[in-house]
Amino acid sequence: MNKEIPVHVTIIMDGNGRWARARGLERINGHFEGVESVRDCCEYAVEVGIKYLSLYAFSTENWGRPQDEVTGLMALMARSVLKERPVFMKNNIRFMVIGDRTPLPSDLCEDISQAEEETSSNTGLTLIVMLNYSGKWDILQAARRYAADVAEKEADANVLDEDRFSSYLSTAGIPDPDLMIRTSGEQRISNYMLWQCAYTEFYFTETLWPDFRREQFQSALDAYAGRQRRFGKTGSQLEQ
Repeated sequence: MNKEIPVHVTIIMDGNGRWARARGLERINGHFEGVESVRDCCEYAVEVGIKYLSLYAFSTENWGRPQDEVTGLMALMARSVLKERPVFMKNNIRFMVIGDRTPLPSDLCEDISQAEEETSSNTGLTLIVMLNYSGKWDILQAARRYAADVAEKEADANVLDEDRFSSYLSTAGIPDPDLMIRTSGEQRISNYMLWQCAYTEFYFTETLWPDFRREQFQSALDAYAGRQRRFGKTGSQLEQ
């Protein structure tokens, strides 16, 4: 793989509601159009050789949105998972969902589990949908699991380090994002991958998510390629 192509790209897909309102449509219509952006970006990620693409689809805070929008989103996600399974298989895409599934509709959870099982042997792009996820939730559940293991004497409280703690996060086994893209002009990470994005490169664009396609994706990749990732070192050290 070209060293300028990030291994893991994550996207905060923002602006669906604003896209719809600007066209006199209901907010849910923006989410429907956003599905097309997901499909296009997945196909392009496969083409350019990205190994992991994660998408922030629904945060733990999104439950506070209008009930009709939440209900519509859940139905949309269920249909999308079912519809895209043949595409996943055709393109050798492994599909995963990360987040707290406890409050999700049972039929959606069944569809997710079936899609994950069907694609588990695929070796191309890993597509990760972050659903009912937040960075604080992830760190808290990791701490609780670690504390439980210490209580059961399955872990030693005196040897905790970053790598060991990372193994308790919901993203264990997945490399931290190299590049985070946020659409719609907002410049914050909104409680997303707080631990994992310690050294991630950020790219913010005014483009609303339903208008974000492969051309805009390539612009983000171009910006990433022009940056020097130092991880706390100086530029001269990296040049040695």
